[in-house]
Amino acid sequence: MTAQAEPAPFRFFDLSVARTRRLGPSFVRVTFTGADGPLSGFMAGGRDQSLSLFLPHPGQDAPVVPVDAGDGSAIFAAWRALPDDVRAVMRSYTVREQRAEAGEIDIDFVVHEDGGPACRWALAAEPGHRVMVLGPAVADNTAVRCRPPEDTDWVLVWGDETALPAAAAILEWLPKGMKAKVWLEVAHAGDRMPLATDADADITWLVREENAPPALESVAAAELPEGAAYAWLAGESGSVKSLRRHLVNERGLDRRRVTFVGYWKQGLSEDGLREQPDSA
Repeated sequence: MTAQAEPAPFRFFDLSVARTRRLGPSFVRVTFTGADGPLSGFMAGGRDQSLSLFLPHPGQDAPVVPVDAGDGSAIFAAWRALPDDVRAVMRSYTVREQRAEAGEIDIDFVVHEDGGPACRWALAAEPGHRVMVLGPAVADNTAVRCRPPEDTDWVLVWGDETALPAAAAILEWLPKGMKAKVWLEVAHAGDRMPLATDADADITWLVREENAPPALESVAAAELPEGAAYAWLAGESGSVKSLRRHLVNERGLDRRRVTFVGYWKQGLSEDGLREQPDSA
């Protein structure tokens, strides 16, 4: 009998747009399915599950990704070697929801004036448009970063609009009655959205057009629960680092119980952030 190989944690999936929906001034939800039928083999781990999304350039029917170049590092090297206007645009996104029975996944895109290629693609997306993702083939994978220790008494969550899909999925995942202090920063009042959770969650929306205080100021002024804490921080890299320093140095949280991820950095594209040696 020949032993079956373990499934690769990540692999490429061809997807096509099933439908789109505007969620608010800053958000478009794109629902994907398999390019050749229902999506199979994709195994999102929930919470802040991330993937690499490859988008075509205008005029291309599908993204150009040299998936036959070999293993992951060889594929990435071959992709980097292609001309900028040929190789697929690569961006990191959160799986907002997977509906395995329907063979669908949702990805929420932040859209705004003067947005980059992913923003422009999302605004123009129509059913049948094709993309490719490097996504999870097993649910317990390293692209799920939100992992509270078993002894966690309460959680602290902060995210800006780029992290709102992940924060919303984390809130859905938290167990019933878990205390949570949550700060969500968005640009417009219309970006507030209903958030389903069984947790005992205190959610504060920091809306910039309403002159909300900065995240650090709001968190620093808050009374936090007693007990063993776990913090998840994601969004603009500078804000994430400032909040982490505050929680560790001034609030006494164990740095090992703080997950922090810089999704973007002021003044840099994702391509530029990826080149930063200190990227969170």
